[in-house]
Amino acid sequence: MPSAIVLINAEIGSEEEVFNDITKINEVIEAYVVYGVYDVIAKVEADTMDKLKEIIASHIRKLPKVRSTLTMIVVEGKELKRK
Repeated sequence: MPSAIVLINAEIGSEEEVFNDITKINEVIEAYVVYGVYDVIAKVEADTMDKLKEIIASHIRKLPKVRSTLTMIVVEGKELKRK
């Protein structure tokens, strides 16, 4: 299943609003508000690469308070379960 990590810059003071908007997108499976260069990080999964691109371009990047994004398409990954 195609997936991507999207690093998001939000307008100053709107990090929580962008986070809340991001979590309403069904294909977003994880989201975090973070400190640093970016404000919000989201992991997105979709059935196809075209659908993944559409979600990022048409839903995430077009949110009103999103200033910019950096998208990293996942090539290979492994879910780790640790206690």
